[in-house]
Amino acid sequence: MNKPCCLLINPWIYDFAAHDFWAKPLGLLYIAAWLRKNNWKIYMIDCLNPHHPQMPFEPQVRSATRKHNGTGKFFRQIIPKPSFLSHVPRNYYRYGLTYRLFLKELSRIPKPDVILVTSGMTYWYPGVFAVINICKKMWPDVPVILGGIYATVCYEHAVEYSKADFVIKGPAEITLPSILEKMSYPKLECFSDSLYPAFDLLLPLDYVCILTSRGCPFHCAYCASNLLFPTFYQRSPEDVIKEILFWHQKFNIKEFAFYDDALLVNPEQHAIPLFKMLAERKMNANFHTPNGLHARFITSQIAKLMYQAGVRTVRLGLETASFKRYDQKLTREEFTQAVYYLLEAGFSPKQIGAYILIGLPEQNISEIEETITFVQKLGIIPRLAEYSPIPGTRLFKKAILNSEYDLINEPLTHNNSLLPCASKTFSFEVLNRLKRKIWHTSCI
Repeated sequence: MNKPCCLLINPWIYDFAAHDFWAKPLGLLYIAAWLRKNNWKIYMIDCLNPHHPQMPFEPQVRSATRKHNGTGKFFRQIIPKPSFLSHVPRNYYRYGLTYRLFLKELSRIPKPDVILVTSGMTYWYPGVFAVINICKKMWPDVPVILGGIYATVCYEHAVEYSKADFVIKGPAEITLPSILEKMSYPKLECFSDSLYPAFDLLLPLDYVCILTSRGCPFHCAYCASNLLFPTFYQRSPEDVIKEILFWHQKFNIKEFAFYDDALLVNPEQHAIPLFKMLAERKMNANFHTPNGLHARFITSQIAKLMYQAGVRTVRLGLETASFKRYDQKLTREEFTQAVYYLLEAGFSPKQIGAYILIGLPEQNISEIEETITFVQKLGIIPRLAEYSPIPGTRLFKKAILNSEYDLINEPLTHNNSLLPCASKTFSFEVLNRLKRKIWHTSCI
């Protein structure tokens, strides 16, 4: 009996800005590994591949330069803005492969039995739709299954407009088996934590993303973590170490990004033994925490272990230094203490960044400026993160009330470049002024 064949696609990003800050379709890669273990033939197309050998020769494409830590730019082409976004004074891009090369990649693949497409931010759905439309034209009778972030938090929109045959809401390992059984494919074995995501489908690799836990025990009003992974659980530190060593020894990976939303929770059972084991092995590898760490859990011991383990990029989730917070996970004093411990452990100020949420409903400019000043006085780098309203989060109702846009029916309005919920005094000019101020002081 021939193996069933599945094509997995990581689609384009259509946006004003997108950067590869250790960004890989981790969920899709886990599904690829799971299907492969269940005797499926797997093909994958990564529309965001920064190493496609023919892309540098495509016309009107801006380059995908890379940094030593694995991050960098995606290939990108200027494309017309959707009419809805025409007032934004910035270029709009398709990030990733050209249409021509995507079609060429499709033509190399035998007709699949099933196509799985993932999705990222809600306002990136035009790239998802474009991929699905092309696949439908090439193979009209092949079912397309859509999953990912957009499919989960904008489920009704995806069902109505995406043209996917099936839309998965939430973790795919829960719903995908029943969908495939309806198509008369053999029942899948249960998803296992022992699976490693199929990063070998994306060679060559600049880095590998590591997930030591799923979900988050906190329920911050602006965050979608609990919508994507309703329960929080952590892998054993021993299993995580085995995976890191696998990628390091077999594929010579030297850059690793922890993808956890709550890496430091339950530190005695999780982070402390994990960092101890990494430090003991003295690996020639660097570790990064782009999703943000909970500063409340950073003790002197943890800071020292992180440094000894090879953590080189520390991002802290501050959100705001104001007493008016949309979460209860942190105080100013706890944040200040965490920064002190990190600096004392040996991290340089430039290695430590604090995420500051801007454009929140009812947030004023003075609050943002106060938070930036607070961070700069600690000697570390403020990292502005424009707020994107997410359906299903507790803050979404307030976002609707504070936005001039139709946040309910049009996911393009969630684009953080619009500052969709910011006060009218918070303009693009004000944002650029704040960014210039941060850049200037960071270079001094």
